[in-house]
Amino acid sequence: MAEDTSVSTLFSNLIGQVTSLFRTEVRLAKAELSEKLNQSLGAVGLVMAGVVLLIGALYLFLLWVVRLLVALGVPDQWATLIVAVVTAAVGYIVVRKGLADLTAANLMPTRSVNSLEKDVDVAKETVR
Repeated sequence: MAEDTSVSTLFSNLIGQVTSLFRTEVRLAKAELSEKLNQSLGAVGLVMAGVVLLIGALYLFLLWVVRLLVALGVPDQWATLIVAVVTAAVGYIVVRKGLADLTAANLMPTRSVNSLEKDVDVAKETVR
């Protein structure tokens, strides 16, 4: 009977330790996600500031290109249309590339996921 009690106690302790380990891993994953979110928000702020400045610079550059085409003999309306179409095509390509790079895999907390996978393997081996 004492042997049954010690085995059940050991098993109960094992379950408690595995539960505690998983809770700790979940807290670690939350902390890692929070850290990545804070890094992303700081980077987004800098990107936004840069984008505002670049929009102004792009507008002035495109205006210069239109004026250059007009100086080369292209009518105003055609020069504006040419610059608009080329700019739209380049913008479309850039947006598509950005959307392709913006995936959930880039934001996944890989350290926590790897650690949880190892913990699951250890727990399976311990139970066997």
